Amino acid sequence: MSDTVAVRGFVATEPRHLVTEGGLPITSFRLVTTRRRYNRQAASWEDGGSNWYTVSAFRRLALSAADCIAKGDPVLVSGRLCLREWAGEKQGMTVEIEAESIGHDLTWGRSAFTRSPGAAHAGEPVDEAATPPEGIPATSP
Repeated sequence: MSDTVAVRGFVATEPRHLVTEGGLPITSFRLVTTRRRYNRQAASWEDGGSNWYTVSAFRRLALSAADCIAKGDPVLVSGRLCLREWAGEKQGMTVEIEAESIGHDLTWGRSAFTRSPGAAHAGEPVDEAATPPEGIPATSP
């Protein structure tokens, strides 16, 4: 199964960054989402169930995520949802998101954007689809 999703939650583990023997940068972390609701009788917020995801980022996104994301950060993640069944002594299912975009959730605070140099990461070619539209400066003033 592979569907595009957007998930809002908190980084639950320190991001793990590695580079494969082939030179592919990968950053992964666990993301938790918790439903909260207001209990009028108790006049307080209560946590509902939690969902856990493994988020994996590749290439330039992996490099930026490794530099910018930390355990406890509120984030928005958009990417492909992958459900993987596994079996051994026990059976289960892993829910993964292959990230296409990751950003801080500005509901919880402030963040400053710094553009990465075009092809400076791992010798990758510049992704033309990632360049800003005409009329928007490529660097911040």
